[in-house]
Amino acid sequence: MKSTLIFGFGCLMAIACNSPQVERGEGVGMLSSTPGYVVPTFEDSASFYRLTEAYPVVERMFFDFAEQNHYPALSFGVIAGGTLQYSGSQGVADIETGRLATNKTLYRIASMSKSFTAMAILKLRDEGKLNLLDPVAKYLPEMKLAGRLTTDAPEINLQHLLTMSAGFPEDNPWGDRQLDVSDEQLLDLLRQGLSLSNVPGTTYEYSNLGYALLGKVIHVVSGRTYQRYITEEILIPLGMHDTKWEYTDIPVEALAWGYRWTDGTWEPEPYLHDGAYGAMGGLISSIDDFAKYVAFHLDAWPARNEPETGPVRRSSLREMHQPVRFNNLLPNATTPGGEACASATAYGYGLSWLKDCRGRVRVAHSGGLPGFGSEWRIYPEYGIGIVSFSNRTYGSPAALNAQALDTLIALADLRPRKLKASPLLEERKSALVAVLKNDWPEDMLGIFADNFFLDRSLASRKSELAELLERVGPVQRVSEIQALNQLRGSFLLECTNGNMEVYFTLNPQKEGFVQQLNLTVRGIQ
Repeated sequence: MKSTLIFGFGCLMAIACNSPQVERGEGVGMLSSTPGYVVPTFEDSASFYRLTEAYPVVERMFFDFAEQNHYPALSFGVIAGGTLQYSGSQGVADIETGRLATNKTLYRIASMSKSFTAMAILKLRDEGKLNLLDPVAKYLPEMKLAGRLTTDAPEINLQHLLTMSAGFPEDNPWGDRQLDVSDEQLLDLLRQGLSLSNVPGTTYEYSNLGYALLGKVIHVVSGRTYQRYITEEILIPLGMHDTKWEYTDIPVEALAWGYRWTDGTWEPEPYLHDGAYGAMGGLISSIDDFAKYVAFHLDAWPARNEPETGPVRRSSLREMHQPVRFNNLLPNATTPGGEACASATAYGYGLSWLKDCRGRVRVAHSGGLPGFGSEWRIYPEYGIGIVSFSNRTYGSPAALNAQALDTLIALADLRPRKLKASPLLEERKSALVAVLKNDWPEDMLGIFADNFFLDRSLASRKSELAELLERVGPVQRVSEIQALNQLRGSFLLECTNGNMEVYFTLNPQKEGFVQQLNLTVRGIQ
């Protein structure tokens, strides 16, 4: 049993500050950023210090879970502020020798490998070497022999593979046993023709085959095996030097060995060698190493005007985190604490996406293979993530990770980043206050877009304002603006008998004219 607390709260404090502005973007031909762009920030940076009080609670959750569910070993880590803040391990990495698991123990992480493959595809896209809408057959001609479900079915493209919408059947657990097949065997599968379950581009269905094919595309486009490309272009630049593909390349004393719980005892699961299917689930990593990868994903948020420092653009990471292929609406879902909370789920690029009734977004991926189970997840707007590995067959601790993160957020009272109003939004707010207090004076109407009085006449707007002010009384105070984005927000006119909410949006012209204005009475006394 081992726990590690790493004090990196200087980084946590740093992410609460606004990012500096730059004159030009990073890419060739990119225009400069919009003047006055405001970066969302954490208002209560001290809340991150309170995480230290919650770590023992979360650790106890993991250790109890491991004991109650017959996990030989379970390791976890909490990531925030660009670093691994806390880690813990329970149990043995090798039952035969009794060797304890630590945060440096290397586990096979299974399908958590998929996001590395997706990241490599996006990196090649960013370099102009492929297009996500390219047919797979452009790079793997054997795809033309795979067949189509219907005569009007579109060609399978790279985005279909990335988003699990190529029409391949769900292939767990068959795909898990294909890990060590050769490239030629993978291509032979296409040459012999495939059984398809859906027309491409219409339905989400989890496919290991799709990611194996992406691995081969990386090989063809880059001229390097996908293992070498991902290692050289992603793992090494991130400092993930211990993360490997082939288990025989790792010292025996560093590995976690996989087990299956059967009839009250642990049975060893044989390691599969690396092969063509490794792009879907072959990576072997430690909590220490994988935390660097989680921190890299968290660092993509929020969008900002800072130099790029990673091997892949921040914008491409955020693209991976977006819902591209919706797969489920969960009206009866619950929070990790058991409260009813409907959710929607989707798949992005090598990552799953969920948004719940609280508006909380999580990006994640689990992994499961004979002998191993794992999961990592981040809450981008909270700046925090978690990862856990186990050496039990299909022992993904996903539900435990969810419960742990919710516990950390609750105990430390973490709040999501908040967007302050942009200078332009503040400028238009001040002008609107003057307009509303002075009954729409003609010399102040230049702030409105050309659609504004066509959508509703000045006379009608004056009449509405007079009626509302009669109900709420004279304006006493004006609240701060609640920004919804750079060009949209609301504020309150606090009056003697109640409040009037002022909601407005600006148009896309450079000057940002007011295109919409809604006035609503709130809280009549």
